[in-house]
Amino acid sequence: MVFSNNDEGLINKKLPKELLLRMLFSLLLNFTWSNPECTKYVHNIGLDSFCNVAWNILALDGSNWQRIDLFNFQTDVEGRVVENISKRCGGFLRKLSLRGCIGVGDSSLKTFAQNCRNIEHLNLNGCTKITDSTCYSLSRFCSKLKHLDLTSCVSITNSSLKGISEGCRNLEYLNLSWCDQITKDGIEALVRGCRGLKALLLRGCTQLEDEALKHIQNYCQELVSLNLQSCSRITDGGVVQICRGCHRLQALCLSGCGNLTDASLTALALNCPRLQILEAARCSHLTDAGFTLLARNCHDLEKMDLEECVLITDSTLVQLSIHCPKLQALSLSHCELITDDGILHLSNSTCGHEKLRVLELDNCLLITDVALEHLENCRGLERLELYDCQQVTRAGIKRMRAQLPHVKVHAYFAPVTPPTAVGGSGHRLCRCCVIL
Repeated sequence: MVFSNNDEGLINKKLPKELLLRMLFSLLLNFTWSNPECTKYVHNIGLDSFCNVAWNILALDGSNWQRIDLFNFQTDVEGRVVENISKRCGGFLRKLSLRGCIGVGDSSLKTFAQNCRNIEHLNLNGCTKITDSTCYSLSRFCSKLKHLDLTSCVSITNSSLKGISEGCRNLEYLNLSWCDQITKDGIEALVRGCRGLKALLLRGCTQLEDEALKHIQNYCQELVSLNLQSCSRITDGGVVQICRGCHRLQALCLSGCGNLTDASLTALALNCPRLQILEAARCSHLTDAGFTLLARNCHDLEKMDLEECVLITDSTLVQLSIHCPKLQALSLSHCELITDDGILHLSNSTCGHEKLRVLELDNCLLITDVALEHLENCRGLERLELYDCQQVTRAGIKRMRAQLPHVKVHAYFAPVTPPTAVGGSGHRLCRCCVIL
């Protein structure tokens, strides 16, 4: 017998449990159970009872469940489910995602923390019932935690960060996006204890000011990724401090930080040569001068979001074309000074020929079909955004796709304004109306 209560079967001794689980899955999925002769044969040789016994032994063994993701069951997951999982898995569980499980609260997560003290990766994104109490529990029992996602846990306050800093000192990744009660005091408490942070996401933490970035600079020299999207109080002074203290920075999001100027780009250029991703959408004061210095010093740039950087011109594209051969994704939407000539330089560059995969040109009003002809040189291009590029035509897109059949082009062509009816009695429609 393969499986027994005493677990004496040879196969149990020779094969790991993970492989046995895969074998059972394959057997259960691939066997022709709907055929009466097959099911009779299975019953006669005892295979059906074998599967039931084997499955129960393995499924109820907590050591087989080191990683659990309940996102697909988020509407059904209540606190008791998490409590039962924690009791079954105990110290074996390393990774748990409760993303979107709005029925889970502090009480069940306290039980979880007590039972699963070896947890390293915990995703609580969208668990809106939890409060500081959950973070106290994690701090007390889960000292091995490395990755914590608290996105949209809007009841979280500075007290949570103080608790985390005291008990979760191995933390490397923390997402506090849209936890809008967090202030500089919470950030200071956090970074004093969690000095090994490599990724800190603070999107929508609207109370944060430059002083919070000063604390990060002082204690988080290992930081690789920082997201400050929509932290609208941040100024050049804060960005300069981050750059001077976090030289290993590879990804920085400043989108929606509307106070920033070229001084921030200069600080990045002079202090963060490893930068790979820069998101600066809606930073409308940035100019060609700042991006020129950045391109000349940060040659590893792979992704740039410059949407609504309305002051930049083709000059920025010339510099990126010369100095940034690894560029894969570039958003220039609403950069209305960009012309076909800028796209020509980009298309003829090393990044254009070899790396460029995504280009967004929505509302670039000076772009014409000529730019699409230039882009035929970008053999690796996968997606092109052309919404409201009014000088681009269907014929131009068709010609380009004949050369690049794999590229996905997103564009919108407004209906043609109909002629005014004789006698002036008809209603004139704007270009965006659809005639039914």
